[in-house]
Amino acid sequence: MMTRREWMRQAAGLTAVAAMPGLTSGRGLAHTSAKSGQAITGAGSLKAHAAARGLLTGCAVNAKVFREDEGFRKLLAEQYNIVVPENCLKWNMLRPTAETYSFADADSLVAFAEAHAMKVRGHNFVWHEAIPGWFAGTVIKDNAEKFLVDHIRTVGGRYKGKIHSWDVVNEAIWIPDGRPDGLRSSSPWFQMLGPGYIDLAFRTARATDPTALLTYNDYGIEYDNEEQGKKRAAVLALLRRMKADKVPLDALGIQSHLHAISKDGFGRGIRELIDGAKALGLQVFITELDVNDDTVAATDVAERDKVVADVYRSYLTAALEGPEVKAVLTWGVSDKNTWLNNGTKFRKQHPERLQRPLPFDPDYAPAPAFFAMRESFDKTKKRWEYVRSKRADQLKGLTGSYRAARLLDHGFEEPEEAAREQRRDRQREDPGEGDITQRGHLQTALIRSHGAGYA
Repeated sequence: MMTRREWMRQAAGLTAVAAMPGLTSGRGLAHTSAKSGQAITGAGSLKAHAAARGLLTGCAVNAKVFREDEGFRKLLAEQYNIVVPENCLKWNMLRPTAETYSFADADSLVAFAEAHAMKVRGHNFVWHEAIPGWFAGTVIKDNAEKFLVDHIRTVGGRYKGKIHSWDVVNEAIWIPDGRPDGLRSSSPWFQMLGPGYIDLAFRTARATDPTALLTYNDYGIEYDNEEQGKKRAAVLALLRRMKADKVPLDALGIQSHLHAISKDGFGRGIRELIDGAKALGLQVFITELDVNDDTVAATDVAERDKVVADVYRSYLTAALEGPEVKAVLTWGVSDKNTWLNNGTKFRKQHPERLQRPLPFDPDYAPAPAFFAMRESFDKTKKRWEYVRSKRADQLKGLTGSYRAARLLDHGFEEPEEAAREQRRDRQREDPGEGDITQRGHLQTALIRSHGAGYA
């Protein structure tokens, strides 16, 4: 049953998005797949299969397509319980000048998500790419810290309490730059602020929005080969150093841009990465999953789709083996709008054909990758999650302890060991905090454990 608070939140969101033509109405998917006959909406949707295992599943959202395509918006609402802006929160899109911000696209997506009970990931605060043209010559060593801090405070503050997780720093590791620690010294942020820009960004983000899960996000760390093994080791070393220095860090984002044909597999490497994050008390998100099929020699679409689906199935089987991964997002929804088809940079072997890397085809029909994702969700273990409640005291009165606030997102009781681990994590982050439940800080700790959306 929907609570009054949930009803008010949804009504407010619907009001905010009503001004966009067709935003809350329109035709989406057929209820069943024409090819398989299987139900693909409702209980057959990706989000339903994911939620049954305590998972979030979602996608990156292209702002232009979101504005203009009613069927696209309907598909989002039918299939996903979390979304991430593909580009509209990056510096070059968000900041037309050094003094101004353009929030319209991000505001619309956040309002849409609230209206449809979806979570939102923020992407991203700090990256060496997507830098606006005015940046060079305007941002210099003397003012770089102020620009970085002001940006995080302004953007993070605008969406405070509405973001499940932020990619605070994106792709800070780059082995070819030659540093022993693997840091990307060619980043303009590194060149102006040194390696301390990373900690600065995370500490500023925590102070700005204590409820968001703060995430380090990177790519090229999934496969079992020497090159990615070195980068994987550098990423884990960075995370260990941050935790040792008490930098607020909640999650690792594994981008997961994969290839349909590769001499290397995944299994040992991805488990090493996930186990390393788990040892640090971090959640893990698959943040940008897609499969580049340019290397598939076959021209038959069905054969290409099968190869792509097999990679989805194999990768997710490895990544979801344990309960550490809490969210799986693809970088886009449909082959119609994938970034891999922007020009021929990623289509060097077959520049004349468009790639098919995502769970929905150009007509928004489910591709074999859609069914591979559902099957992978169905086979994984249930994830234990925290429900945050401002009624913790009321619940305590009903049960005699704060344990009543530690419930699963989908109605099951959480293992006591997980609760103890959560307390230990918080105490490692702030040894002076003591027993957070006794100090009356349960709400904050639970918010940090799961991100915004459950208050």
